[in-house]
Amino acid sequence: MAKLSDSFGGTVEKDIPEDVEWIDDSFFIKKTRFGLYTSILREPLGQHFITGPTEESVLRITRWHLKCLQDGTLDEVTRVVNSGVVGGKL
Repeated sequence: MAKLSDSFGGTVEKDIPEDVEWIDDSFFIKKTRFGLYTSILREPLGQHFITGPTEESVLRITRWHLKCLQDGTLDEVTRVVNSGVVGGKL
């Protein structure tokens, strides 16, 4: 069964504003320097989660992903297509 930590990359937000508006008491969305949007989790604090082209898409997918994890259905509706690891000698 999938765990929340299975969805993490390596980035953790170190500068969380005191007046941030937590969505569903679980995450907030920040615009990146590249013009994308990233959801940042409250627990574990500052963990970057979902990145996308619009604030609305990140909001929708972050809520969906967290709900699937809570329901235990994420493995049923997702799959890994490519591991992203380059094999062999470059």
